[in-house]
Amino acid sequence: MEERKQCACCEKSTKRSEEERKKLIHRLNRIEGQIRGIRGMVENDTYCTDILVQSAAVNAAVNAFNKELLASHIRGCVARDIREGNDEVIDELVTTLQKLMK
Repeated sequence: MEERKQCACCEKSTKRSEEERKKLIHRLNRIEGQIRGIRGMVENDTYCTDILVQSAAVNAAVNAFNKELLASHIRGCVARDIREGNDEVIDELVTTLQKLMK
């Protein structure tokens, strides 16, 4: 059985399969590499438009990460909480969606 890990700022946590964890970390590592690449472009005085194109690619990668994580959250955490009668999770989901759509 997997151990639930918690952040210091909240009481909730999510159990993830090893496969899901690896996929999310892989995406984050790619995004991190893209950010380092953009920093290098700025340091090397690369033309603004070229940097902006790479920045847009990072935004797309972050959005893809968010979509994957959100889908997993809805299928797992939200569905489980609704089945258990915790309808407060719906308000939490709405708040999260509002933050993602800013």
